[in-house]
Amino acid sequence: MYFKMHFQCVLMLIFVMSDDSLGFDVRGPSGPLVVPLGGSAILPCYVETPLEEVKVVWKRTDSEALVHLYQDGESRPEAQHKDYHHRAHFFTDQIQHGNFSLLLENVRAEDEGVYRCKVYSQQLADKTLVEIKHVECLLVSGSDRSVSAYDGEDVTLSCSVDSHIKPEHIEEVSWRKTDGYILVLLFQNNKTLPDSSDERYRGRAELFTAEIPKGNFSLRLKSIRTEDKGVYMCHVFAGGLSANATVVLVQLGFSWLHITVLILCIVASGSALLSWLVYSRTGNRNKRLCLQVCLFLCPDVTMLLASIIWFVIEGSLYETVSCCMLYVLGPLRLFWVKPLATDLPDKILKYIMISHTDHAAFMAVMYSVLLAEHFPNVSTVFSSSSFGLLVLMCLLFITQLAKEKVLACSGESSRKMYSKVSKFVATCGFSWLPSLQLALLLYTHFASGAVFIITALPALHWVSYIFCNGKKCADQYCQYFLCKLIWLMMIAITGVVMYFYIMLLRNKEADAGPVCVAGFVQALWVLAFSEVPVNYQKLRMRKILFLYGSAGLVLVNSAALMTELIMKAVHGVRLVGDLRIVLFPSEWLFTVALLVLSVFVPWKVGSTGSQKASQMLTDNGTPGTNHTSLDMTQKTGESHEMETLRNAGNSEEHQEEEIN
Repeated sequence: MYFKMHFQCVLMLIFVMSDDSLGFDVRGPSGPLVVPLGGSAILPCYVETPLEEVKVVWKRTDSEALVHLYQDGESRPEAQHKDYHHRAHFFTDQIQHGNFSLLLENVRAEDEGVYRCKVYSQQLADKTLVEIKHVECLLVSGSDRSVSAYDGEDVTLSCSVDSHIKPEHIEEVSWRKTDGYILVLLFQNNKTLPDSSDERYRGRAELFTAEIPKGNFSLRLKSIRTEDKGVYMCHVFAGGLSANATVVLVQLGFSWLHITVLILCIVASGSALLSWLVYSRTGNRNKRLCLQVCLFLCPDVTMLLASIIWFVIEGSLYETVSCCMLYVLGPLRLFWVKPLATDLPDKILKYIMISHTDHAAFMAVMYSVLLAEHFPNVSTVFSSSSFGLLVLMCLLFITQLAKEKVLACSGESSRKMYSKVSKFVATCGFSWLPSLQLALLLYTHFASGAVFIITALPALHWVSYIFCNGKKCADQYCQYFLCKLIWLMMIAITGVVMYFYIMLLRNKEADAGPVCVAGFVQALWVLAFSEVPVNYQKLRMRKILFLYGSAGLVLVNSAALMTELIMKAVHGVRLVGDLRIVLFPSEWLFTVALLVLSVFVPWKVGSTGSQKASQMLTDNGTPGTNHTSLDMTQKTGESHEMETLRNAGNSEEHQEEEIN
């Protein structure tokens, strides 16, 4: 009996020595805790009887990271692990009552685990374990069904965040188009940032502000375009977690504007082909005149309307302006290769056949587009210089009209003043402006002032003037072929210019459209100096050029526009990206062909023509004016000119009879 009692005392002593919790009991929760992500959680830890000289240590059991410490009557936040700074707090006013619970704010996914609360009082201690078993995941839901819309309509793409997550705890919500990962709209730090959107969505995407406190981040996309169709992703970031939902946007076919563009392209192509077929087979001159007018106007006017509607639907301003100017220039250029000399009034004939005012107007607009689109960062000095040259070109246009007696201010004194300033205006307008345009283009890429040496190219015009008007070149044939040699040099220079354009095109794909425009204008610049348009009627391949210019170019342009429209409707992206990449190279072929053939025009078709050519070379001061104006003050100038035009009309009739 004694032995049994002794054994029980020993066991009790061992138990007391091994258990340092004798004296008080620390209690915790009855089970694991489930905490919402981003919310707050209370980790219970308390004793029934208040204790004195208390030390409380909260740690994680897996990493032994110190969550919080209470010692010497105060909490010690400086001892906390960095992951719990400003997130874990004691209820300091409750510790004296035996409440050692911990408040954990802004709960994260990594907070999941087991926590140990150990309490020390005098030489006794006890502990309890608290488990955060599950942190609710971030739930983002979208739309199970695809969203359909017609072009131009507004749509709503659904995206909602789980209601347990408060909006102020959501760090970021981004809407993106998955193909290309294009940012549509960004919500960050409780603010919508519309300026961060991609350009194509800027001003068209918005959130429902009143619904954001409810966790509704649905996107409203206004004025749907063809390229908008695709998969959109709503990506939400909160409490170190992220989740996303996707919505599919499907476009339901073409709008009436798309259909109108397709119809106009088909009408333009059909009218060009039909008019050409009928024109080539009819022998009646009156019918041929009507058909020529149809070939001049109908296809280009139709494509002009199609381009304007395309701008309303999809296109950019600069692309549309460039293409529209091309369609305006087209009918005027067809007069060069198929003039109706005997059917037009004298003033209209002289305006179309002799002057290059169409060049002046076209190049003025094109340079304005190039400078506005491609050189936004050019200094004010260069911009002012370019604007001044554009003004000079407009003065050249007015000068030509005055010399042709189209304007009222065409008296003797005015004509003398015009003749004095026309040389300077023509040289500035037709020479320096293209060179300055190329120099600015190179300057934006290479940032070197040396590129402005190119502006010295107009000096070649003065070389042409010296050779063609010098006393040593009295022979007309020598004058003619020397001038042709100078123009061949100008063609070579244009080839070098085109090489630079191609190099820039390889370096930066976004410059393709402006480079094509600049290359075409550069070729047009040389053409404007090379030949008086009245002499184009002597071209042997005139009919082929007329076919290409009236029907071929229209077919190419309409096919390009229809292809771009259909590709946007089917795949949501454009095939080429810029219609100028197709339109202007095709027009460039027409211009170069006209330029090359004009070099090999027979010199002497008649004595009147050669005399007139000589008169033009000797009467005008620069090569820049011998093709843009005629000196109507000469005693026999007007009669010679009309004789030339009559011969041109007779020559045309004779050549048409031979061809047909």
